[in-house]
Amino acid sequence: MFTACITVVGTTAGIDPFIEPCKGLLRQPFAHLMQVNFKKAQGDKLLGMNTQAKPPSFPPQRPPGGWKLPAVLPITWKKPFEWLWMGLKDMGHSPWLSLMHGLVLALGGGLITWLAHDRFWLLAGAVSGFLVVAPVLATSLYAMSRAIERKEPVNFGLLIQTWTRWQTQRFNEPASYWCLVRFGVLLGLAGTGWVMTSSALITLLTPEPVQTPMDFIHHVVLSQEHHVFELWLVLGGLLAAPVFASSVVAMPLLLDRKVNTLQAVLISWKTALTHPLPMALWALLIMGLSLFGVLMLFVGLVLVVPILGHASWHAYRDLVDTSDLAERTPGQGTL
Repeated sequence: MFTACITVVGTTAGIDPFIEPCKGLLRQPFAHLMQVNFKKAQGDKLLGMNTQAKPPSFPPQRPPGGWKLPAVLPITWKKPFEWLWMGLKDMGHSPWLSLMHGLVLALGGGLITWLAHDRFWLLAGAVSGFLVVAPVLATSLYAMSRAIERKEPVNFGLLIQTWTRWQTQRFNEPASYWCLVRFGVLLGLAGTGWVMTSSALITLLTPEPVQTPMDFIHHVVLSQEHHVFELWLVLGGLLAAPVFASSVVAMPLLLDRKVNTLQAVLISWKTALTHPLPMALWALLIMGLSLFGVLMLFVGLVLVVPILGHASWHAYRDLVDTSDLAERTPGQGTL
């Protein structure tokens, strides 16, 4: 075809003498290519091979409509109190294992306070990050409540399985691997953002520098010259609200069903927006009990942490319709 085109152009332009050498140069590579293709076709025919081209394969795409979030179940405003009662009952089922979680977190909080007792911002950052990430550390409490619900044995082996068997999904389900750890990192970043924001607020609006916890009490909490403390509380509530909405059912959901972090956060937001009043009451109960545990020199966390951990499982079960979500077996954890 290329030779014919050149011949036509050359004849039209009257330059045939210059075209003939080009014809020979073009015929040689194309003739060689035709011989190679002919030999390959003959060999494939003798071997019985199918020489038809296969269509390229592409990775599966997400459905055009995206993920279909599960339905949120109806509840009354009194449900948060029932969740606390059910959490207390679960703690009574295996008290030593449950209280062990609270003891570990109380010792961690006490250690942080001892190391940073004279440096307010280090103490505030450590305690904030500790309290924000603590629900992730309560993952085995969710596993215990799930086992109690299924009438399965609850023992120390269940706790070890919860924190170790997740490694089996590193290659089988890479999308769900380390979901809770990634979610914990996001919560830790949120806590860090709160400390930086509150530090900037107090530094700009207080006349005296705040270096120690006593400085914070004298110059911020007890000061009558300004309303920085009230503003600080309002700002903390505004920043805590989206964190709570993102995590209210996310962590038990990640443990129980085959969803990724983004799906869990979206489902959690849907739950909070569907039941704003019960969720606000639940947030106040969590905040009040956590504050009680901290003000009791972290000793109160020994009791508060297991109750809230078990209660969070029951909140998830009462709020999310998981019938359309694939179940994650005990060996398919998502840490």
